[in-house]
Amino acid sequence: MQGDAAAQTARWMLELRRTLDIAADLTQRGRAAYDDDPALRLAFEALSNRVGDLAKRLTALDPERFDDPLWSAAARNRDAVAHHYHRLDHDLLWNTVTRDFTALRALLDELG
Repeated sequence: MQGDAAAQTARWMLELRRTLDIAADLTQRGRAAYDDDPALRLAFEALSNRVGDLAKRLTALDPERFDDPLWSAAARNRDAVAHHYHRLDHDLLWNTVTRDFTALRALLDELG
């Protein structure tokens, strides 16, 4: 990988780590807070958009390194949240952020 591409990958991986850490912090508020606070649900939507966008960028930049199906799942989730927000399943969004984002973070940590 060229130097510029490697540097870009590192920047995007760092941004993804930070975003996933924010998501983990917000999930600590619990399911009841998520259900009761519309701002928290909107934050989960925004986090899904950012995570999915970064997953798309990383996969496009280095498809061999970011080849796990979880990367494309994150990108598809972003598209669903961004384009079908009017019929968003908030139970599914909660599960995505609390479970799938944790798995994505572990995968990201494995990659370095």
